[in-house]
Amino acid sequence: MRPLEGVTVVALEQVIAGPFATRQLAELGARVIKIERPGSGDAARGYDRTVLGLSSHFVWTNRSKESLALDVKHPAAKAILEKLLLKTDVFLQNLAPGAVERLGLGSDELRKRHPRLIWCGISGYGPAGPYASKKAYDLLVQCEAGLLSVTGTPEAPSKAGIPVADIAAGMYAFSSILAALLRRGRTGEGATLDITMFEALGEWMGFPAYFTAYGGDAPPRSGAYHATIVPYGPFRAGDGGTVFLSVQNEREFARFCEGVLKKPQLTKDSRFSSSPARRKNRDAMHGEIDSVFKQLKTSEVIERLETADIANARLNDMGGFWRHPQLEARGRWAKVGSPAGEIDALKPPFNLSGFEPRMDAVPALGEHSRAILSELGYGEREIEALAASGAI
Repeated sequence: MRPLEGVTVVALEQVIAGPFATRQLAELGARVIKIERPGSGDAARGYDRTVLGLSSHFVWTNRSKESLALDVKHPAAKAILEKLLLKTDVFLQNLAPGAVERLGLGSDELRKRHPRLIWCGISGYGPAGPYASKKAYDLLVQCEAGLLSVTGTPEAPSKAGIPVADIAAGMYAFSSILAALLRRGRTGEGATLDITMFEALGEWMGFPAYFTAYGGDAPPRSGAYHATIVPYGPFRAGDGGTVFLSVQNEREFARFCEGVLKKPQLTKDSRFSSSPARRKNRDAMHGEIDSVFKQLKTSEVIERLETADIANARLNDMGGFWRHPQLEARGRWAKVGSPAGEIDALKPPFNLSGFEPRMDAVPALGEHSRAILSELGYGEREIEALAASGAI
């Protein structure tokens, strides 16, 4: 039995934050009914066509769900939603500010009628405050949370290469829903969850925020190098390969100087005698490393680092990650269905003993509409009428 078997989630969701949260609930066994706009569906379905003609964003965040195509503004939708909510444990939405309230699906109204319901709203900035009605997309929230100010090179700020604000909000929605389900199991009480992309990403900004608030200066943008720890980042070998390495403390620095650089005397050099000193003299430290590494092949650099027990990594591209031997060795790949055929999918990283995550198909738009309506008591003629009217 999966941990969330018997839990039903209705999701009025779109793009990444909401779908990422509910996909994980589905993998733990919950039944997730995803409500989509008839005809076009979740906007993420149209972002690209790279996965056998499907969107990479959509297949990533929407497997193991049922798709109900429903025009929530249609006069017939209210009755359908009310029947659906009678058997729902969790309602999640990440529509534009105020949209669910206009539909009569706000937390106050729904929880008044369904006191055991766990209502989760994901927004950019929350329902109160000067930014309450402000539109929010991932890059824009990265800007507001200060991420770009500490990411990139000294010359130019850079966004993260993945939608970190969406992912952060989705993860906190997921974990908060689990906590609310646990509390409801003990008390019978439902919950209202107010998750924001801004606050979720803000939590992840803790190190640079504290560093700046109490140190006076923000961590400098330093490209692929760590802003405050030296040496920590990429270095070129003589054959053109790039190796990333990290030295975290003075014991490691001594091993690095002796076993990798073959220059034990550097530990007594006042420029490198402590972490703050190495940060102040970053260019000199990098010069010492480059002078040694340029004489070695990439494999030789890695061999020295491994022998000295210094953390290191190759600079993989996405193809290198997809074919990574560690994923293969740990059996992390599975096959899932989709409207375009079978595709590869990474298993979720729960790694709970005695448990296999649900890895069902990515749904076609409206694939489950008729089955869900039939389950709610609608007859074939009623369903045909709803389809003819554009409700589904």
